[in-house]
Amino acid sequence: MALKHNNNAENLVDGSIQKSLIRMTMPMIIGMFMLFTFQLADTWFISFLGTESLTAISFTFPVTFTIMSLAIGMGIGASAVVALALGGAQFDRAREAATVINYISFSFACVVVLICWFFMDDIFTLMGAREELLVQIRQYMVVWFPGSVLVVCIMTGNSILRGCGDTKTPSILMAAAGLINVVLDPILIFGLGPIPALGIQGAAWATVCAWSAGFCYLFYLLVYKLELVSRSLPSRATLRSSGLDMLRIGIPAAGANMMTPLAAGIMTAIAAGFGDTAVAAFGVGARIEPIATLIVLAMSSALPPLISQNYGAGHFERIEEAYRIAIRFILAWQLAVYLVLAIGAGIIATIFSDDPQVIAGIKLFIWIMPVGYGLQGIIILTNSSLNALHHPLKALYLSIMRFFVFYVPLAYVGSLYFGLFGLFAGAVCGNFLMAMISWRTFNRALSGEQQLKEKTA
Repeated sequence: MALKHNNNAENLVDGSIQKSLIRMTMPMIIGMFMLFTFQLADTWFISFLGTESLTAISFTFPVTFTIMSLAIGMGIGASAVVALALGGAQFDRAREAATVINYISFSFACVVVLICWFFMDDIFTLMGAREELLVQIRQYMVVWFPGSVLVVCIMTGNSILRGCGDTKTPSILMAAAGLINVVLDPILIFGLGPIPALGIQGAAWATVCAWSAGFCYLFYLLVYKLELVSRSLPSRATLRSSGLDMLRIGIPAAGANMMTPLAAGIMTAIAAGFGDTAVAAFGVGARIEPIATLIVLAMSSALPPLISQNYGAGHFERIEEAYRIAIRFILAWQLAVYLVLAIGAGIIATIFSDDPQVIAGIKLFIWIMPVGYGLQGIIILTNSSLNALHHPLKALYLSIMRFFVFYVPLAYVGSLYFGLFGLFAGAVCGNFLMAMISWRTFNRALSGEQQLKEKTA
């Protein structure tokens, strides 16, 4: 089946930008909502094991998200190359890129997982984990690390589908995997009948089982049913040409995405200076954040194919319109989300802990950090849009600047003078400054592309 005959290869260079954006985003919202809700359920089930287990799982978040960020970055590269080729009606080129990405992302995942496995104790000790916590962290990670290779393949496969304009199938897949995970969580954590209670390790096994099911279905879908990925090995020339195009975007995009968990690791280490209860509170807050910024994350996955296809077709006015609509909506939406979270902070905190100090820390997180989620949305959407415009280094530079010039330094300085309150408030200030820089950077990049087109026309 040729890619050009595939119904998933949706044309995004015609019609209303607003309708296209809604059509691409809505399925992602549903899929991500279910997935992140079930990830939050992970944290909730583990909280019944006690504050120590909740603290241990909080330490794992930056590391697990690092692997996820690698997958997202490789997927961004695949999506950008596939969507650009489709926008220019280069259908064979799109299929080549879709095939090559799977081999490259799998190889990268194996290398990163091996490095993390070898330095496991050193990584978590550096983050501030005590020896008592390392026991539970190891129990979780020895299962999670090998299984994470599957999630890299799933993420990149989903990105291929999104590059073709199909956001519905990836959303269904994410939701199904999340449902499997939440069903298995209580069974494997607490035990049922002949199944022994595995504790925190049970949560890891539930996740890996869900990923395994998702990987098997996606492999069948891409290779056999839709034939978006070739069953034969790509030639050396194809691997080199398509691989270099993908890596030129994928590596900087992965690097940019990895800034988030790296910064989260540093923030966790800073929080560890205030005790285990502060780490537990920050960990719960970090799991709430994806739910609170769900629309941002969904739109950051839906916007790039729209921009890349119009970039390939040379429709720059549509790109500008899509970016402007997305930014305006996100600012208004995240303000509404903040008001809801602030009002319900007390109820949310008591769901995850009965420890007064942990409850106080969660409430403080909710009252402060979500203030900056709209600003954070500008940063995330700008980075994904720059990648879609094939300006991955600009997105990488912005990510490095955000986390190591503004976000983390201001949070650290705030923690020195105002404690946990200053840690959260400093992070919000960092997001504010970076949002303004990001907005200006994208508009200058788009203007540069328009001028280049006029010169070469």
